Amino acid sequence: MVLDTDTANEIDDQFAVVHALLSQDRLQLEAMYATLFLRQGDSPARGLDESDAEIHRLLERLGVDGSGRVHRGADRFLSEDVGSVNNAASDDLIQRAMEPRQGPLWVVAIGALTNIASALNSAPYIAGRIVIVWLGGQPQHREDAREFNLYQDPVAARTVFASGAPLVHIPCYGAASHLLTSTAELDAYVRPQGAIGEYLAEIFRDHNEQYPGRSKEIWDLSATGYVISPSWVPTRSVGRPMLSAEMKWVAPPDDAPLAAFSEAQYVRRDPIFNDLFTKLAEFHRGERTAGFAD
Repeated sequence: MVLDTDTANEIDDQFAVVHALLSQDRLQLEAMYATLFLRQGDSPARGLDESDAEIHRLLERLGVDGSGRVHRGADRFLSEDVGSVNNAASDDLIQRAMEPRQGPLWVVAIGALTNIASALNSAPYIAGRIVIVWLGGQPQHREDAREFNLYQDPVAARTVFASGAPLVHIPCYGAASHLLTSTAELDAYVRPQGAIGEYLAEIFRDHNEQYPGRSKEIWDLSATGYVISPSWVPTRSVGRPMLSAEMKWVAPPDDAPLAAFSEAQYVRRDPIFNDLFTKLAEFHRGERTAGFAD
């Protein structure tokens, strides 16, 4: 698999990045792609810089060498006039997708789909050689599909959904929204686990106002949880929707080609957090290593 992440946008990507790097017994993580995002008053290129820097901060705390494994993505979003932006992440995805391997390359995306859409528009033939797992948008039964990862680059989302590549869609509310945790839980099970545990617990504490009963979603763990154990994120096969200009899900035309599509129904919160907490403790004790696949 490869992991496409807007790592500095919030605090949940960091947990997913660490989860993937600590799961070498289950995942063959070949590369990570830094993804752009836009904060008010900044630029997408600034978001890309911050995501790239945050990936390297995590690797440093895990003692992992990211040389040749971390690639910068597009520095601007797609538009109706610009279907692809040249970038190292998309180039690497195309190359890896076409390498001989048993089975497809899994592309796990936890940000805007700009890099993946750029690759698909540049090399449509890779659609048959990858499986995309995307955390973003809302479930089809909601009136509005709007959500940060989706509305940052709706053109990219339309491209991926229309590409024909097999796709597992993990919506936010009703699915990934089950992944709630608290400062008290992280102080007990994450903070004691060395430099990386201290860092994850601290960014969580600093992100939101603290008060008794305060909890927060770590949305992106749903994607790493799914690829580690699909039973943790039950899905069902449903019709693949299209995204309208109003950011609503609409049914495709009757003559649209069928392509594999699954939507997550909910997320089993406890086994995912237990897996992360256990691996962090094992890593701190020297019983588990972190890194990329050889």
